[in-house]
Amino acid sequence: MRVTVGVGAVSGVRAAEVLAAVDAVLPAGARVTGLATLDVRAAEPGLVAAAADRGWPLTGHPAAALAAVAVPSPSPRVAGAVGTASVAEAAALLGGGRLVVGKTVRGRVTVAVAA
Repeated sequence: MRVTVGVGAVSGVRAAEVLAAVDAVLPAGARVTGLATLDVRAAEPGLVAAAADRGWPLTGHPAAALAAVAVPSPSPRVAGAVGTASVAEAAALLGGGRLVVGKTVRGRVTVAVAA
């Protein structure tokens, strides 16, 4: 199964934190085709390093594009902070398919998986 992993993270997150969060939720046999996040986070060194470590492309989406995606777990707090009520779920869904793993928070990283 080919999947896109949506990632939300705080500034300063480390690559090891991102990879641990992704690894914790990936369905068995899943093949990650890329990480997706908010465009302003796509330059975050920890996200860049995590993607590079696994050879995954990293895509950043504008808040307006993420905000246009209907998600099961919107967050008013996130909406107030970054202009969209979902980063991980919306970013995963923009990669295509349907959610197979909903928003999951692991420390300073939030992940979701779409296939």
